[in-house]
Amino acid sequence: MTLGWVQIVRLGLVQACLGAIVVLMTSTLNRLMVVELALPVVLPGALVALHYGVQITRPNWGHLADQGGNRTRWIIAGMGILALGGLGATLAIPVLEVSFALGLALSVLAYAVIGLGVGASGTSLLALLATATAEHRRPAAATITWLMMIAGIALTAIMAGRYLDPYSPARLLMIVAVICSGAFVLTVLAVWGIERQVIARAAPAPIRFRDGMRDIWADTRARNFTFFVFLSMTAYFMQELILEPYAGLVFGFTPGQSTQMSGAQNGGVFLGMVLVGVAATGLRLGSLRVWVVCGCTGSALVLLAIAGASLWALPLVPLVVALGFFNGMFAVAAIGSMMQLAGEGRDKREGTRMGLWGASQAIAAGFGGLTGAALVDLARTLLPVADAFGAVFLFQAIIFIASALLAARIMTPRDTALLVPGE
Repeated sequence: MTLGWVQIVRLGLVQACLGAIVVLMTSTLNRLMVVELALPVVLPGALVALHYGVQITRPNWGHLADQGGNRTRWIIAGMGILALGGLGATLAIPVLEVSFALGLALSVLAYAVIGLGVGASGTSLLALLATATAEHRRPAAATITWLMMIAGIALTAIMAGRYLDPYSPARLLMIVAVICSGAFVLTVLAVWGIERQVIARAAPAPIRFRDGMRDIWADTRARNFTFFVFLSMTAYFMQELILEPYAGLVFGFTPGQSTQMSGAQNGGVFLGMVLVGVAATGLRLGSLRVWVVCGCTGSALVLLAIAGASLWALPLVPLVVALGFFNGMFAVAAIGSMMQLAGEGRDKREGTRMGLWGASQAIAAGFGGLTGAALVDLARTLLPVADAFGAVFLFQAIIFIASALLAARIMTPRDTALLVPGE
């Protein structure tokens, strides 16, 4: 017995909960450090990079899942760890105002805990999906669960932004506490009993983690896809830590307004994913390579407009939504490919493969976010604020173009039907 659609949607709720907590850490708290506390952009950039860096342990979590571990236990435990880390990171904000050293120490600990929670819960969840989902349902299952994560991010950002103004540390802590506790409870209810009701494919023969990774890296398609994930996700996350500060410093957005803008951006991601899912799966329009190239190219063009938005008096929010839309186009195609490729290897070690690509994405996210923040700080010493941000957005656009060229080169015609269940 494999996962049914209702069970897939239930597991998608876990993804939504993951996104709901993480978005507050990477957007709202980041903006508060830069604008309200007047700290260098690179500081929250380093903290977010830390939480991504800790996720280099994802292959280990995936390997553990492949060896027959209790995935439900790790999904719930990881979410609990993530919730505690989110509360700790929020408590560090007012502490930073009183004692920078103490607040920084608390932030470092909290963001490391956040990375552990995401790695444990997220990788175990994807391993369960990859092994307990019928092969013809995997692409659709990946799309559904990722859309639910984006929906969780967007709704959380919009609702939190609505209640965050007028800003105060106490109001912020109350909002985060409600979201974190609600995410944990919903995760327990969503995942409870599912693993006992399905029979995932038998675990592969035990193998050392190092040997398993070596076998997977020897697979040319898996290795090339890892390079693409790293490059495209570096571009995807480069604006993550600077977009809200850009809105606050250049356009005068309040904390609530910039948080709502982040929600609107993820709403655009959701729409882009829905478009590709419907077109490629339902209408069978376009190949995976075409959607990835179009998404990366469109993202680059919108970034050019965002870079000159203050100079040309362009409205920022619609541009940010458009950026999210094109980001969603290429991301959902890559996710469908990831789920399919995870089961193609001769050893069928889905958990370890998902962990490898998850680690590549996490490293790229940390590297991209930190690089974007550091480049903004450097550019602000040489250029006016608006021009400094604009220069980084232009550099991000160049990386998206490079990602499009790489995708066009490494993705073959056999990838065309990856988003079409049953083929």
